Amino acid sequence: MLAQAGEETATKSLFDYIRSGGPIGYLIIFLSFVALGLFIAQLVVLRRARLAPDSVVRELQGHLERHDVQGALAFCRLPDAACFLTRLFGGAILRCQRSAFGFLELKSALEEAGQRETARLYRATDGIGLIAAVAPMLGLLGTVVGMVGAFDTISSTEGVAKPGQLAGDISVALITTVEGLCVAIPATMAFSWLRNRIDGVVAEVGEVIEAMASLIEGSKGQGAQAGGGTPRPRPQPAPAREASRA
Repeated sequence: MLAQAGEETATKSLFDYIRSGGPIGYLIIFLSFVALGLFIAQLVVLRRARLAPDSVVRELQGHLERHDVQGALAFCRLPDAACFLTRLFGGAILRCQRSAFGFLELKSALEEAGQRETARLYRATDGIGLIAAVAPMLGLLGTVVGMVGAFDTISSTEGVAKPGQLAGDISVALITTVEGLCVAIPATMAFSWLRNRIDGVVAEVGEVIEAMASLIEGSKGQGAQAGGGTPRPRPQPAPAREASRA
């Protein structure tokens, strides 16, 4: 009999294990596909070519090299140019134009806009972190449900339940725990990796932003020098009156 039971266990397929998890097991598997989809979407988004495309960098840099700040702001507002770089730079320029200090607070405006845009990238990964936290809790819920069912079976049979009568409930109790952990562990790793990926990509884009900020500061300095360095003609002294003729 033991050999026959071992053969039945060995021939049990993966789908049989998944099916023995019940509705809670199916929900955990569904969350695993959601987590995988979110992870792939973030892999597509969190790239240097997506946050700061080369075409956008060249166009925006061209406006700043021509000292066309208004043109740079208008370009940042274009829907086709919408990206991490243009949202950050456009918000910083707009704040400087509305401020009484002008572009003297450009660096602080860029830092504030950068924190806001970086927080948006972090929020996009919260779904994976949520699944990583919920999956083991669902597995624990399946464990509790399975144990309750097992005790109900024992109660209904007055304590003489056969192992086959308890097998279904125990399967739910154990399989859901395994499924929850199998989803939570990779999701936690993916969540941590994406956070580090955000820090790395934002640092790369930050170097581009610093170079563009120096163009704005240089253009404003040249403008001030040009405005104040143009020499005005000094008034010539009035010609001395000729001495009276002798």
